[in-house]
Amino acid sequence: MANRKRGDVDATFDGRRYTLRLTLGALAELEDAFGASDLVGLATRFEGGRLSARDLLRIIGAGLRGGGADLRDEEVAQLACEGGLDGYIDVAARLLAATFGERNPEAACADPPGPQDA
Repeated sequence: MANRKRGDVDATFDGRRYTLRLTLGALAELEDAFGASDLVGLATRFEGGRLSARDLLRIIGAGLRGGGADLRDEEVAQLACEGGLDGYIDVAARLLAATFGERNPEAACADPPGPQDA
């Protein structure tokens, strides 16, 4: 079952339920695949909202591997998604939203604010 606090997303492929997660390793895989030099560049790449079929394959594949599935992109490409093309788009969109949300990726590792005066 998906744990939203960890950025998990549940999806059904070929009638089997999977949990997808963009771990640090999965994000590094996506940086490499998309030629992004950092997380900000990767987030910017996705902000445009235009994704190709190959983009969906890479995002979903990285998410499946980050969630623990041992599947190569070639195997992911053969999986049927519940909901067809709209289903693939929905899975990728939910995964990206769970990972990047509304937060600024540059600030993700910044020091938290200090305690406020009472």
